[in-house]
Parts: sequence; structure tokens; C-alpha cells
Amino acid sequence: MESSRAARSLRSGPSRRRPLMYTALASVAVLGGTAAGTVFVQAQAHSGAGAVSSAATPSASSSAAAPAPAPDSAKGETSVEPVAEPTVEHDELLADALKAVSVEDGADMSAAVLDLDSGESATHGDDAFDTASIVKVDILATLLLQAQDADRHLTAQEKSYATAMIENSDNTAASALWRLIGKADGLDAANERLGLPDTAGGDDMLWGLTQTTAADQLALLQQVFGDDSELSEASRAYVQGLMGQIAVDQHWGVSAAADGSRWALKNGWLARSTTGLWDINSIGRVTVEGRDYLVAVLSKGNSTQAKGISLTEAAAKAAVSVFEGNGASTPALASVSTAVSK
Repeated sequence: MESSRAARSLRSGPSRRRPLMYTALASVAVLGGTAAGTVFVQAQAHSGAGAVSSAATPSASSSAAAPAPAPDSAKGETSVEPVAEPTVEHDELLADALKAVSVEDGADMSAAVLDLDSGESATHGDDAFDTASIVKVDILATLLLQAQDADRHLTAQEKSYATAMIENSDNTAASALWRLIGKADGLDAANERLGLPDTAGGDDMLWGLTQTTAADQLALLQQVFGDDSELSEASRAYVQGLMGQIAVDQHWGVSAAADGSRWALKNGWLARSTTGLWDINSIGRVTVEGRDYLVAVLSKGNSTQAKGISLTEAAAKAAVSVFEGNGASTPALASVSTAVSK
């Protein structure tokens, strides 16, 4: 959104009047002049021809004495006032982008995306979803956090479980680590520190029914891929490495938004026994035109696994499109006022 503001500067002057000079450069507006010939110019950073106007204050008496010359300090004065950048509503842009994504009747979808270079993010939807197997990233983050607290490294057995759980989405390995971290209590305690307020671990051994939101999954990805994290650099590198070596048959989901093979992800899929409908989720990091994005897409109520996968991939592409081609952040505009003594 853009806003414009015109400022009018007016000085009263002595009785002698001198001609005023007008020069229009780019979008420069001459806002006022004094009888002493002082001209105030405002340069505007937006495009379009600017209006040029002037007004001289008439003298009170034509017989008044001539004014003293303006002091040197008044000559060539320049002041620069910063103008705030236009606000970009990325949530609205994401909502608009997702309108082009087909969601079948009865299904629901939520998405969140963050540009790692700029730190800007967008979220659409705040409903809770079953995690299915994407909770395995959270389980591993919890295990690593607990190991850090105990000042120890993962054991060989824990590493074996972690590799199978992330790279192959092995459920037996996930269940073993779920027990080891203390099930839902351990996960919830870690998530308080990791910044996932709307994620709640599943009952007993039902880790796949952990409830979460797209915003929380984005927060988890920031803990794994960002620098400001509860996880140590070594722990982050470990999780990133596993997410970058996913089994070939699981190369779907947010990776569809990447250009080439520069991505790291974890997918989740679950057919609900009560309805026969599918939960299909995907979270991870993708690289597009040299920029890194964190993307989380959650969905439920899909009639088939294939339709759910198509939905998550289309939503991931739409999410990244909100920031694609932005490049560096738009520099702040400046309003420049210059006083020129004639």
C-alpha cells in the first residue's frame, strides 16, 4: 500500500520582492517562496509528474526598507527526513495466491512461509491439524534438546532410530524415540522452549495424532534452519542433514516449489480410520533462484493420498510465489527539503 503526503512550507518575508525561479526535476514540487527569494523544494521518491506551485507573500508597504542579506548559515541548508516503507501485507498476498489452489469439497488446508533472507513471513489459516509423520522432526528436536541439557551426545542406537525415522519415516523408530523423550509430556515441555504454543502431543503412543498449526510448524523449521535457536549448531546441522536425504519415494510435497534438488523436508501422510480421509502434510526448506524459504503446508479431509499430495505441492508453490522475485528489501524512501538562498 502506498500513501503520499504533501507538505507546504511558507515563510513571511520583508517588503522587497525578487523574482522566483522554478525548476522541475523528476517529481520535484516547489512548495513556496518568500519575498527574499528563498525557495523550498521537496523531492518525492514516487513516480509521476509532480505539481509545481509557488506563492509570494505581498509586502505590507511598498516603502518599507530593504531587508538585511540572509545569513550564510541559511544558504544551502538540507534536511533529510526518513519516510517509512510502505507496509506489505504478506498474509493477504498469501491468501490471494492460495485462491488459485484447488481444494476439494470437505478438505481443509493451511500454509505458512518465511523468506530466510529477509525474515518476512506469511501465514494462511490457524486451524489445528493432525501432524502424522511430520511430528518426527519435533520428536528429534526434543531428543536433541534433552541431550543438550544433559550435556551428552546421542547414542549409536538413538542415531540409528533418528536416521530411520527421518529418512525413511520409520514408525517403529519413531515410537522408540517417542517413549525415550517421555511421550507427549516430553514433547510439550520442549515445545514451550521451541516456541510452538499451539502444538499438543498425541495421547499415549498416538504420536501421529499430535495437533499442530502451520504457524507452529514454521516456528519449528526456524529452530532447525535458523540461527536464533534453542538447538545447538551441531544439533541443527544433524537434523538438516537427515531432512536432506529423504528416501526417493518421499520426494514430494514442499520440494515441488524448489528449483532443482536444493531442498530438505519431512512429509506426513495418514488415512484416518474413522473417515477413510487423508491427512497430507509437508514441511521443509526450499531454494528458489538462490533464496531460501521455509514452507509448511498442512491438509486434512483429502479423498485420496494422491489428491492430498497435489494439494500440498500446489500450496507450497503458491506460498513461495508471495516472495519470489522480491530480491533485497525495498529501501526506505526519503523526503528531502532544501533551502536555497538567492
